[in-house]
Amino acid sequence: MNLRQYEYALAVAEEGSMTAAAERLRVTQPSLSQQIGALEKHLGVQLFTRTSGGVTVTMAGRAFLAEAEIATTASRRAVLAARAASGELAGELIIAVHMGLGARQLPLALGRLRHRHPKLQVILHEEPDPADMERLARQGTLDMVLVHRIPTGCTFDIHPLGEETYVAVLPEGHPLLASGRALRMADLATQGWVRFRRASLLDEYLARLLADAGISPPTVARASQISTAVRLAAQGLGVTVVPASAVPESFEQLARPFLPSLTEPVIVGTRRHPGSAEAAVLDHLHQQNWCGTDLLAPHTAL
Repeated sequence: MNLRQYEYALAVAEEGSMTAAAERLRVTQPSLSQQIGALEKHLGVQLFTRTSGGVTVTMAGRAFLAEAEIATTASRRAVLAARAASGELAGELIIAVHMGLGARQLPLALGRLRHRHPKLQVILHEEPDPADMERLARQGTLDMVLVHRIPTGCTFDIHPLGEETYVAVLPEGHPLLASGRALRMADLATQGWVRFRRASLLDEYLARLLADAGISPPTVARASQISTAVRLAAQGLGVTVVPASAVPESFEQLARPFLPSLTEPVIVGTRRHPGSAEAAVLDHLHQQNWCGTDLLAPHTAL
């Protein structure tokens, strides 16, 4: 067995198809099938069940792939650590991010890192559901997380960055925009709300806000992306509540803060003994504004 076979098996599982996995890996399908067959023969178990529509992972396959992912991650980190010791950052940096968090700050930090180290590849897991986040953390796949709360099962070192402010985004011409004041949750009690996919952390946050305020406004739409929710609100479909940093610049005039202010902590988690890439990203993130005052300053409170 070798790590390349592990990578092949992981690709087949992710794609659910030998053909799609071969295309992604840039190998021929017969070659890929031969490698998977050799791996199964060596293990003495069947990793995949072949069907007319592709492949499915067997119970034995799931057990094997969980450990295979840890092994390939460890190999990647070993290469990255060796190259970093010589001053060259290369390989992959894998980060999980909660929806909308650091929408301006993280791209800026990664852009600066990429400019200095063009051989480094960044892989982002945006808004994995809680189960996926825990799985990624448990398997040791993640190098960093940017979150409101460190997920269960993480043994990451915690680095607080500050607090993210949440704002309401209202339709063009809405009377509450003309007042120029901060809002209370009660102001939105009779409005239709644009919310997010169920079970997402952002929608869970909105559900808690509504429950704490004792209001039950109607949900008029659900979006999977913050930018979509903001555009729907802008066009008059309803109102939405999102992290201030995630409001696209062309819609900032439609955003209003709350009174009292709605905030959530912003935390970076790094694996124990982080490499130079993680340290560089963390340093860039520490240098940035996390309170959203640049967006909220023009508006006054009640």
